[in-house]
Amino acid sequence: MNLALWIAQSQVGQNVGNTIKRVWFYLDYKFIKTGNTEVSVISLGLGFFVFALALLASRAISALIERRIAKRQYIDPGIRYTVARLSHYLILALGTLYALKSAFNLDLTSIAVLFTALSVGIGFGLQYLASDIASGFILLFERPIRVGDRVTIGPDEGDVHSINLRTTIVMTNDRISVIVPNSKLVRERVVNWSYGDPRARIAIPISVAPNSDVEVVTRTLLQAAEGVDDILLQPPPKVQFLKFGDSSLDFRLLVWTNKPRAHTQIRSDVNYRIEKLFREAGIEISSPQFDIRLRGGSLSLAPDNELLAKENDLGE
Repeated sequence: MNLALWIAQSQVGQNVGNTIKRVWFYLDYKFIKTGNTEVSVISLGLGFFVFALALLASRAISALIERRIAKRQYIDPGIRYTVARLSHYLILALGTLYALKSAFNLDLTSIAVLFTALSVGIGFGLQYLASDIASGFILLFERPIRVGDRVTIGPDEGDVHSINLRTTIVMTNDRISVIVPNSKLVRERVVNWSYGDPRARIAIPISVAPNSDVEVVTRTLLQAAEGVDDILLQPPPKVQFLKFGDSSLDFRLLVWTNKPRAHTQIRSDVNYRIEKLFREAGIEISSPQFDIRLRGGSLSLAPDNELLAKENDLGE
């Protein structure tokens, strides 16, 4: 009885072993063999596993580096972000190369040929994508725009939230995310309120009625800049008389601040002060004026205060 049971178990084990060998044979079967390139289900699975591992490792190491650098307060946040992103891309690129080697048994020469072929395709059909990716590396290395900077891009203004491989995310004051292609930031005009000198000059234009006293207007504008938050005393505020307009005298109040990202609120605070002080001083803000000329007619005021024009009777 024991002998029969042992024989049965041996046969079952042998069948299982044969099944495993058969499955392994099919999984390891090279269904693509071209030169040095050999592809099987196992090699594809190994390549996918290596790529997934590299992706996870790049994210984990990037986050670890950013946390470690964040403890050093003297390091600029933009530099921390740049180092973390570059380490992420480097690990991911190396993992991708090793995944290709594992999946297709490619050597460096074959990988170079593959990327050359891809570059030709990029040149014809994916040139905008390639331009965005190249611009992303320019932004990370040259750093004209950094994470946390206050920027104005066309009609949109906000803080740079992240600089990714192809796009940059800008968060506006309304908490709306504006997705900007990196090539646009490199190619077009961008105002960076946080770049270079932390101070910025803010110009506030104002037009008054033509009969206004220029000296009074100048003193009132300088007074409007006093006591406003975030306006520097040095350099002092300054008023410029720009020109004689068609129906106005055009001035400009210049103030300096060390918080340029708050320029919208500073303009608002100064405008409130200007309106109040102008009202107290009796200074009239200009409004468009038009001259109406009638030939051979007359004007009269209707009961409902509408201005009516009447033509003269030429026959009388």
